[in-house]
Amino acid sequence: MSTSPNPSGIRALIPGLRLGRYTPGHLNSLTDVPGVLVHTESIIKKASETERGLAINTGVTVILPRRDWFDNASYAGYFRFNGSGEMTGSHWLDETGLLNSPIVLTNSFSVGPCYSGIYQYAIREYSKNGKPADWFLLPVVAETCDLFLNDIAAMVVTPEMVVNGIDNASSVKVPEGNTGGGTGMTCQGFKAGTGSASRIIEGVEFGEKKAYTVAALVQANFGAKRDLRFGGVPVGRIMLEREEAKQASADNNTTTENTEEKDEERRLALKDGSIIVVLATDAPLHPVQLQRLAKRATVGVSRVGGWGSNSSGDLFLAFSTAQGIPRAPPFSWNPTTEQKVSVVQDVTINALFEAAADSTEEAIYNALVAAKDMEGPLGAAEAIDHQELKAIVEEYL
Repeated sequence: MSTSPNPSGIRALIPGLRLGRYTPGHLNSLTDVPGVLVHTESIIKKASETERGLAINTGVTVILPRRDWFDNASYAGYFRFNGSGEMTGSHWLDETGLLNSPIVLTNSFSVGPCYSGIYQYAIREYSKNGKPADWFLLPVVAETCDLFLNDIAAMVVTPEMVVNGIDNASSVKVPEGNTGGGTGMTCQGFKAGTGSASRIIEGVEFGEKKAYTVAALVQANFGAKRDLRFGGVPVGRIMLEREEAKQASADNNTTTENTEEKDEERRLALKDGSIIVVLATDAPLHPVQLQRLAKRATVGVSRVGGWGSNSSGDLFLAFSTAQGIPRAPPFSWNPTTEQKVSVVQDVTINALFEAAADSTEEAIYNALVAAKDMEGPLGAAEAIDHQELKAIVEEYL
């Protein structure tokens, strides 16, 4: 089984932390799933560098289920834990279980240009030389809101960024923290953003041993500091208790005005937000099984401290690369079978469910650990203190 030769993220910071029973893939990344490609692009500008005089921290994450996503669909399914968010194309996934699109993650105000970007790429490649568009495509674009750290009203994300992302998507380890669509996102009171993780599961395919990969990519932008846990340790609560103790002994000359400003900044920073989770696997799962796999992302989110607030957009999508389903087989009014499809037996699926929960949990930790401090229009978000986190967790190990 593949191992991760150079641990990074939470594994490098706290080697003794238990993160499930299964081994991560070589990269511990979504791109450990064979054929899956990812590209991130960020826009980071100080207030002094922008026309509106407000900081811009945002971007786009492009995920290709397979390089030939246009011609060959992947089976897919999604789960809505809480629906205060957008994931375009989800109705068609419900209807057919077929994913014939890149998955693009961005900020709440940029769904439109990202949607157009997928079309622009498809028009460039599949309607050349003035040929009319004679194909059907429903792009999949999901969002979380980065307005605390990004001048979201500047709407700087362009369709061209998506076209570039599709052109340049690769199988390298997904850059984490302040990258891609997660550039301006916060999670449970700290700077967060993009994170990823994977697991290798030993299976059996027609009597022969077969290794399967399950991996997660998250755009983490949810929760409150008080609820943050690492490996079951109530890190957020402990940190808040320490902060309150320091505040109690601090200089009482702090003005009421300054205190109110800090309280308002904290309220905004801790506001419950959203999370997008994309799960990929090369295990042969059919669409209903993939819906079930997507639901297990909820377990990973809850372990870290998320519980699905009213204003949270918690949307999870899972796809399998095991089969490529042709876009346009010969049409017939007669039901026609031309492709044999293998599927995992439901009574043997538990390890995949467990891996989905574990990889989602670790991906969120990796987003938090990789993130850096950032300032935005409504305040600043600090990255979690690595040494304090390490000390708190290791007290429990």
